Amino acid sequence: MAAHGIDRISDSLGYLVLTEDGAVISSGGQLENDEMTATKITKLVHTAYKIPVTSDRKDSLKRVSVIIGDHIFMITVSQHKIFVSKRHYSPQEPVPA
Repeated sequence: MAAHGIDRISDSLGYLVLTEDGAVISSGGQLENDEMTATKITKLVHTAYKIPVTSDRKDSLKRVSVIIGDHIFMITVSQHKIFVSKRHYSPQEPVPA
């Protein structure tokens, strides 16, 4: 099944493409067939959608970043699908003032 181009992200460790209700459309890398992560991310997205960011509903959630240890999950909602890319996370040291 097509990965919608998400499989071509060069520094990705894995990816998921989900339906709005959390069904896996496609997956690969470290997230291949990872139903547990798909379920957790779907719950996170649905919860985040309920939190009003502005009074204008057209400004709804489009992207979420979740940092867990040395990994970051980049989550984008587009065209009624949830796209997830898992990458290494290495924050830069703050510049001393």
